[in-house]
Amino acid sequence: MAGPLPSLSALRAFEATARHLSMTQAAHELHVTPGAVSLQIRDLEASLGVSLFERRTRQILLTPEGRDYFATLRTAFQLVREATASLTARRRGNAVALTCTAGFATHWLLPRLQRFEDTHPDIDVRISASHRMFDFERDGIDLAIRHGLGAYEGLISERLVDDELVPVCTPVIAATLGADPSPDQLAEYQLIHDVYRRDWQLWLAAADATKVDASRGPIFSDGNGAFEAMKSGFGVALMRRSFIEKELVEGRLVAPFPLGLTSKLAYHLVYPGTALERPAVAAFRRWLLSEAKA
Repeated sequence: MAGPLPSLSALRAFEATARHLSMTQAAHELHVTPGAVSLQIRDLEASLGVSLFERRTRQILLTPEGRDYFATLRTAFQLVREATASLTARRRGNAVALTCTAGFATHWLLPRLQRFEDTHPDIDVRISASHRMFDFERDGIDLAIRHGLGAYEGLISERLVDDELVPVCTPVIAATLGADPSPDQLAEYQLIHDVYRRDWQLWLAAADATKVDASRGPIFSDGNGAFEAMKSGFGVALMRRSFIEKELVEGRLVAPFPLGLTSKLAYHLVYPGTALERPAVAAFRRWLLSEAKA
């Protein structure tokens, strides 16, 4: 059975002292005397049965146990600060909590988000990248972007970004393919897969590429891994065109084959009916839909 937790004041004294490596600075931050900080830390060390600091003349250093404890506490205190800031912002009504996949956040949302912040500097958008299922009310989520058919019972779902998968590679690989390559030339290159390995099989069938083994090539657990491997010149990957429009326009990536593989699946904006009662959430929804149309 776990023992009682140390007092919060003692933990705060230790965390501040470890961060500054100074009891004087920790005391100034906590609005107490250095003596009070020292006493709190000694009580904490006594309760834990370890020395957290190595005390030298005019200097203190963390012991190995102190470093490990500080690493955990620093994370815990940061989570508390973030949770408090999020709760305070939501109570003021100017925060939007959004969850989406890491790939969508990296390739579609984040490159555009500055435009929203420029026009709505008073709204704080908090993004959680996750594939997991969640409860809007319990988890404090306002909006979600999910990949699928768009049927989510009890929730409003609006189609946001369509799927069109195209083979993409670096300009160096595109140059070796030539100006008007045949899909069968892909037999000479690595095919990079994410978890949806069947996508290459479907695209090659649509392109009538009979000489390419669709099962060949490495598999990555998510689209970001496949994207990074492709950018490094490892091979050719199937990417969503909407995710790489900027790179294609700027010439940093090339789609050497015009054929795109369309799907009934898409990215949908999902939310409960009450979400838009908050003006900040309604404003962010309008912006997302306008960006998707653009």
